Amino acid sequence: MRALENLKPEKVFYYFEDICRIPHGSGNLDKISGFLERFAQDRGLYHIRDKANNVIIVKEATDGYEEAEPIILQGHIDMVAVKKKDCDIDLEKDALRLKTEGDYVYAEGTSLGGDDGIAVAYILALLDSDDIPHPRIEAVLTADEEVGMDGASAIDLSGLKARRMLNIDSEEEGILLTSCAGGVRVDCKIPIKRVSRSADMQCLELKVGGLQGGHSGTEIDKERGNAIQLLGTALCQLMQHDDFAFKLADIRGGDKDNAIPIEASAVLCVNKDKVSELMAETEKIAKEMKNEYRSKEKKLFVEACLCEGNADIKNTFDRESTQRAVAFLTAMPNGVQAMSADIEGLVETSLNAGILTCNENGMVVSFALRSAIETAKKKLKLKLDTLAGLVGGRTQEHGDYPGWQFNPDSKLRADMVRIYQEMFGTPPKVEELHAGLECGIMISKLPGLDCVSFGPDILDIHTTEERLSISSTKRMWDYLLEILKQK
Repeated sequence: MRALENLKPEKVFYYFEDICRIPHGSGNLDKISGFLERFAQDRGLYHIRDKANNVIIVKEATDGYEEAEPIILQGHIDMVAVKKKDCDIDLEKDALRLKTEGDYVYAEGTSLGGDDGIAVAYILALLDSDDIPHPRIEAVLTADEEVGMDGASAIDLSGLKARRMLNIDSEEEGILLTSCAGGVRVDCKIPIKRVSRSADMQCLELKVGGLQGGHSGTEIDKERGNAIQLLGTALCQLMQHDDFAFKLADIRGGDKDNAIPIEASAVLCVNKDKVSELMAETEKIAKEMKNEYRSKEKKLFVEACLCEGNADIKNTFDRESTQRAVAFLTAMPNGVQAMSADIEGLVETSLNAGILTCNENGMVVSFALRSAIETAKKKLKLKLDTLAGLVGGRTQEHGDYPGWQFNPDSKLRADMVRIYQEMFGTPPKVEELHAGLECGIMISKLPGLDCVSFGPDILDIHTTEERLSISSTKRMWDYLLEILKQK
């Protein structure tokens, strides 16, 4: 029995469930790309699959729509694949365990991938239909959007005829997105030197967790706690006590640079006779942080405990490397940097420290930078360059993508506003987004492309609490079909 077989629209949820049976986290897209290729082959549809695992599928216009302007339907095939600590699913190999509760679909123990699996499901349902009127559809299904829009950057769109595009990658019904911020990923690499661990040192694990997390673009303005930043602050506070003189042995946090990290931890080694004092000081720091975040992060915890694998830890950062690492984590910018002066409530520039790792030679902090103003994005990158340099490190950027500028003459937007009001009795909101959408890249490849982004309600994307509204999925499906009817 299929978990979603009784939900409507039936074909949309049928294909959404098929997608969820195929592992498709960013960077693991061969199977989902192959599935799409076979789907097109089985239906005799023109298709292209490129080396980046992008897939383009074309379905010609239905009777009576041969002269209608063609349209691009676009979404991405990768998801942010995260799971709860006690979940036994292997996100590289296993299907998601879909469940329903009330009006929502969710995945047990993992993220759902409604962002952007619902776009792919909408598109497949349309391509598989024989009773839905529509113009020529050019389905553009891109790879690795969540890790820097790599697929959109690599895709060749020169064979497409359409100059209007529906990007189905928004998560709030009733909002039409018509511009978005540009962004870039920046890795800050801080060198470390390791030394043998002294026999008189005990290793402790310092953990920060219990945070809400969320999308580093759409939810950055909520000022939720960033586990990596809070860990750095806690380490710096401990470092103010010269008596502890701890050294780091390991430090980690976060899973995705575009998700606000919910957990981070460090292994620190301290003289055995200072363990009790350090743990007591950690309790004080925990109380302070919980008080500071009492209204924003009700489940925040900061704790120190003895390492179970204490005997296996053979070396540590040297004292200077420890100081450099902690200094960077304490001083690094994070969160909202500027608000728009033109649009009330819109974040203009921000960054998120999303991943913290280390190896034998260095510590790496990976950031997602976003700005509606290209020069502001570059200046924020310069700030990271400078800070990394001050502690002997360097930066490396990747996944740079342009913003999407508002088009005051968009016919597509005007049509969609009119159709929405006719269907639902109220006008949609037309907004800009402080997050990355692939529209800016598409426009750079197809000058004159008229774009609008929309989608059904999806809550808590990029987290294990992600939920897709069933009723909203139906309403936005009906809305999509009405848009396609227009000649």
